[in-house]
Amino acid sequence: MKTEQLRQTLRQEFASARKQTDELFEMLSPAALQMRPISERHRIIFYIGHLEAFDWNMVGAWAFGKPSFNSAFDRLFAFGIDPVDGKLPDDKPSDWPAMAEILSYRARIRETIDDLLNAADFADPTQAQIFRVAIEHRFMHAETLAYMLHWLDFDLKHKQQQLPSSERKGGAKRRGGHSQAISAGAATLGINPDATFGWDNEFRSHSIFVPEFSMDIFNVTNAEYLEFIQAGGYDERSLWTAEAWNWLQDSGTRHPKFWAHRSDAWFYRTMFEEIPLPLDWPVYVSHAEASAYARWKGKVLPSEAQYHRALGEAIPAGNFDSQSWSPAPVGSFAPTTTGIFDLAGNGWEWTSTPFAPFDGFEPFSFYPGYSADFFDGKHFVLKGASPRTAASLVRPSFRNWFQPYYPNVYATFRCVEQ
Repeated sequence: MKTEQLRQTLRQEFASARKQTDELFEMLSPAALQMRPISERHRIIFYIGHLEAFDWNMVGAWAFGKPSFNSAFDRLFAFGIDPVDGKLPDDKPSDWPAMAEILSYRARIRETIDDLLNAADFADPTQAQIFRVAIEHRFMHAETLAYMLHWLDFDLKHKQQQLPSSERKGGAKRRGGHSQAISAGAATLGINPDATFGWDNEFRSHSIFVPEFSMDIFNVTNAEYLEFIQAGGYDERSLWTAEAWNWLQDSGTRHPKFWAHRSDAWFYRTMFEEIPLPLDWPVYVSHAEASAYARWKGKVLPSEAQYHRALGEAIPAGNFDSQSWSPAPVGSFAPTTTGIFDLAGNGWEWTSTPFAPFDGFEPFSFYPGYSADFFDGKHFVLKGASPRTAASLVRPSFRNWFQPYYPNVYATFRCVEQ
């Protein structure tokens, strides 16, 4: 890509990412900014500063060596969103700077970052790389912010347009829990070093032989998961690992977090309202809940390699790139060439694969802990995308990861038989 074309592309992507995160904050009432709707995450106000501090620390300070104009804010808003020890500061709303100060910090950083982008010498490939790091980091936060804002009281959010399920196009009507045989063969994971961009855990491209297996054509629906609940799945100790069973007892979890049960009726919490449980939507659950359901069916979750084998060579159309706040009915989009629906979009796909490095892994020198801090055997790979995943992240090599008991992600699953 020519220098000026690359510069223009990066300008557009930065503008799009900023617009998306700005709109999320703008849809909140002022009172919401000091709230912590997910206990493992910071107060919402932190993220307004964090996005800018990350851009400054990566682009301004690391890549271009510019002196800080507010080192206290650079440090305050730098610490991460998923602490390895699971602990966050015991802060109070009064501990945070005034919003006017944060917005002034944001404005100055954006002006400086834009100037650096306009002056960047893309003959040095690390300069383009660091801008893409900042852009994709912001897009990823747009999605994780959606997970957070989902749990705020509805009256703290201004409703935004979303595409009703009845207006979606394409795909096929679901006709039950069919499976599809996927022939044995090679699956390609990861990307090559000459790729335009990838995170450190995506390198390097390699091939894995995958024996024949059978995969569910559709994601498990709310209706199917309801059958699991009604059959006593949350009470059957044999379906859960020892750690998962302890989590169930400690947390009191009896159904997916997105559901509510009142007066013998089931309801579903969307971003802006509660509705009767949509039976044909994919169920969103934690990895532990997905694994228990798979055991109940006498099946397992697919491995990362099996996902790639089922995906084939190209990403199909799907419900991603913030088309909607909610999933579509399963099977709403055309399938892959292997006959599997919704492998990209409508919900991240849990896999059975622990998040770990590929052979030859090298951490980013400027962000050494991005992946390496989570190679602990306690996180699992997710593939695909959710309705709130940016299009640039919907590439076959991209690897998402979460802990098995984290119930807030727009993550669904399907089962396989070996």
